[in-house]
Amino acid sequence: MSGAAVRWCAPVTLGAVKVAIVTESFLPRVNGVTNSVCRILEQLAAGGHEALVVAPRPGPDGYAGAPVELVPGVALPFYSSFVVGVPARRVTSVLRDFRPDVVHLASPLVLGTSGLAAARRLDVPAVAVFQTDIAGFARRYGLRATDPLIWWWLRRLHAGAERTLAPSTPVVAELERRGFPRVHLWGRGVDRRRFHPRHRSAALRARLAPGGEILVGYVGRLAAEKRPGLLAHLADLPGVRLVVVGDGPEERSLRRRLPDAVFTGFRTGTELSELMASLDVFVHTGADDTFCQTVQEALACGVPVVAAAAGGPLDLVRPCVNGLLYAPDDAEGLRAAVVTLAADAGLRRSMGLRALESVHGRGWDTVCAELVGHYREAVHGTAPGRRAKTAA
Repeated sequence: MSGAAVRWCAPVTLGAVKVAIVTESFLPRVNGVTNSVCRILEQLAAGGHEALVVAPRPGPDGYAGAPVELVPGVALPFYSSFVVGVPARRVTSVLRDFRPDVVHLASPLVLGTSGLAAARRLDVPAVAVFQTDIAGFARRYGLRATDPLIWWWLRRLHAGAERTLAPSTPVVAELERRGFPRVHLWGRGVDRRRFHPRHRSAALRARLAPGGEILVGYVGRLAAEKRPGLLAHLADLPGVRLVVVGDGPEERSLRRRLPDAVFTGFRTGTELSELMASLDVFVHTGADDTFCQTVQEALACGVPVVAAAAGGPLDLVRPCVNGLLYAPDDAEGLRAAVVTLAADAGLRRSMGLRALESVHGRGWDTVCAELVGHYREAVHGTAPGRRAKTAA
């Protein structure tokens, strides 16, 4: 059969899928990209699929049964906590040995170019997941002039994939407006065991609010792109205790501006579960989130959410049902929304119940089953420019 054109893909009755995940971020760095990749790996393993990860150093040699191949990494100049992998031809040899059915590009930016190039060389379909608003982050750090270049690069990269998966309807619309082809909606799951009202702790609430104050909490990175400085507009609310969970370069400044707030630092596991579920109101200040996992986690804890009316929260927060939205740059609107909820226990209870209802069916098992469906459609489809692989 020498010289015959063959493709590395399973037949239409494809069962288990072999997935090579090329990710711009992975453990030990904790962020939205890392969290999503970890949950995907866990669900792929549970479903009997096989996975391989290519990620920037440093990192583990495996996760959830999947081997991890590490490549050199470098921090983004305007976002030092986000380390991206350096493009390397070794990615092609790693993928050639693994022989995947599909290549998953997790928030591709730099290393993703190597993953896409390898997929093309091996005639394997690629699915690109748009997750990080790099252009938005750059603007927050004063690099507005980079917008056209960043969007040009991302559009060019994503155009080489079989499909792009966007996490929310506002992002789908934005990518389509900017000329990204073949955009599909794929949201994020939530761990209903870790984030649930049963983790609400009376003892923790007594420590955080010994005077019976209403607990208003923020969970996230304390950095410019999340705009935590807006919390200062809540500092003098009577009967309210602010709880700030997270760390980052803005922490020192925030501590000066919020002398009466409780700063817990970075928390995860059981501590985070109890903190989230013990809040009365959850506040999100970011305006560049493509999805916003912490908002969904708060909803899963039965906590009403106040968030900026931009990006991912527009899909998650239903105004006057499970939370309230404010115009992204309207600090007084943020304050008014928190005052409304802090003053009305009945409204908080009813919104909390609706919050729980709003995340029904959004477990990671369901969401990752949708992802495997996208993989299968990519494997069986024919993308523009796909080349048939010629057998040696």
